Amino acid sequence: MSEQLTHERVLGHPARLRLNRLPDCLGGPAEEATKGDWTYVEFLDRLLGAEIAARAERDAAMKTKLAHFPFVKTPEQFDFAYQPSVGERQVKELATLRFVAEAENLLILGPPGTGKTHLAIALGVRAISQGVSVYFVTVSDLLEMLRRDAKEDRLAHRLQALCRPKLLILDEMGSFPPDRLAAQFLFQPVSRRYEQASLIVTSNTSYGDWGDVLADPVLASAILDRLLHHSTTLNIRGQSYRLREKKKAGVFHDLTEPKEE
Repeated sequence: MSEQLTHERVLGHPARLRLNRLPDCLGGPAEEATKGDWTYVEFLDRLLGAEIAARAERDAAMKTKLAHFPFVKTPEQFDFAYQPSVGERQVKELATLRFVAEAENLLILGPPGTGKTHLAIALGVRAISQGVSVYFVTVSDLLEMLRRDAKEDRLAHRLQALCRPKLLILDEMGSFPPDRLAAQFLFQPVSRRYEQASLIVTSNTSYGDWGDVLADPVLASAILDRLLHHSTTLNIRGQSYRLREKKKAGVFHDLTEPKEE
């Protein structure tokens, strides 16, 4: 069989095996293998490694799209110098995703603009890079979805969907008017995921005020009981990043920098 026919046949095999990246990687490694006198095993290792890397990249891109992040951040982009109350070592430990593997929760508390959402998304992005499924939603948007689903008799389907991601991020807990129905809706996904899959919850409201926010102290206590049982709480005490930018632009002149602790 001629070399041309053999080459064409080799190019056809990856499509049949669904190794979509492999044909693009064939030329370069083949030349390197010839020059470097690679063994067959070394050549095959290089080709399959390229295919695995490409699949991981596609998987991460798809998971990132399905996560519905409003933006993408990484732990390394967090300004620890501006928020000294946040321990860099603790964030690095959280970025190992051990809490996700153990179905534990993370609650991030702090004033508006201090980086709570940044950290939550950064950990979500890190989780996706490790093959973990993630879904991000603000609590106000979630409540709106659950209200609509309840009216359309789709609530059970929505709650089932909220249990699928290995990591569910609920952003801005408390950023809505006091609502008794909200407590009933929020209790469902929190209860169903309890000791089964992880939650990250961000809030600018202290735990003691959740009863007022949810207008139902009993259900608020039940929600907190499940969230906090296996959890880490990260408290951010500092200035808003957004106000810092306004200060730099000369909009504010009376902001004080956060003190080191």
